[in-house]
Amino acid sequence: MTSETITADAAGTWKLGALSVSRVGFGAMRLTGSAAFHHGTPSDRNRSIAVLRKAVELGVTHIDTAAFYFSALRSANELINSALAPYPDHLVIATKVGPHRDYDGQWGTSSRPDQLRGHVEENLRQLGRDHLDVVYLRRMRQDSIAEHFGALAELREAGLIRHLGISAVEPRHLAEARAIAPVVCVQNRYALDRPDPEADELLRLCGEQGIAFVPFYAVAGDTGEQGATTAHDDEVLAVARAHGASPAQVRIAWTLHQGPHVLAIPGTGNPDHLVENVAAGALRLTDDELARLNSARQQTG
Repeated sequence: MTSETITADAAGTWKLGALSVSRVGFGAMRLTGSAAFHHGTPSDRNRSIAVLRKAVELGVTHIDTAAFYFSALRSANELINSALAPYPDHLVIATKVGPHRDYDGQWGTSSRPDQLRGHVEENLRQLGRDHLDVVYLRRMRQDSIAEHFGALAELREAGLIRHLGISAVEPRHLAEARAIAPVVCVQNRYALDRPDPEADELLRLCGEQGIAFVPFYAVAGDTGEQGATTAHDDEVLAVARAHGASPAQVRIAWTLHQGPHVLAIPGTGNPDHLVENVAAGALRLTDDELARLNSARQQTG
């Protein structure tokens, strides 16, 4: 498929509360190096900045980031600030709080509710903003998210946050959060080669309730933070050949086909991969192709 002139408009838009976003967004995790966090080698700063600016040029209006997205030399939030500030009015930046990493890169213990304001303020400082568009509470294995989500709801009332989301949750946590404050998005791991009945149920619930479902590692698959997978099912390869597309594009297209409320946030530090990822929003899979891919997904499980 041709990708040179395809923009994010091809995939359409969705609303996160009052904020309209492109359904093909951009995940900032891979901006910092050849693999996320302290894995791999640090990225070339100028190239990462160029990727961010190119994403906006291609019509991407949804960037997903976090203060804990940093490597030995790079910070995703700092790169976003340097590349895009002053921010366009239509650009929506979503971040996550809950997990945190020490300066040496080691993961800290799960945050207490009273520590979340510090996490929000850290993102505000790094991004150079006076409010955050969207903040996810990333659950860190706690049974209930009520106290943590309630702390973020208070920051929303104080004007530091516009909209709230939840991440790495079970279906019951969505009801728990919505009893406290509006939820505009849910971000869970979800991929073509990773069957997960619980995630499927969350996908369904979000669709019924008009909430965005935002899969992470949809392209990376089982390789996760290490980067995009190279292990592709035969059906993925066959569909890719039929469309003259890459397997990664098929995985993004399949993700978007799961419902109009599903948003893709593929990440990359490679300008060519960025163009391909955005172009995947124009890839239309047939009912037969979707059935074949879904069947292969169930067999994987």
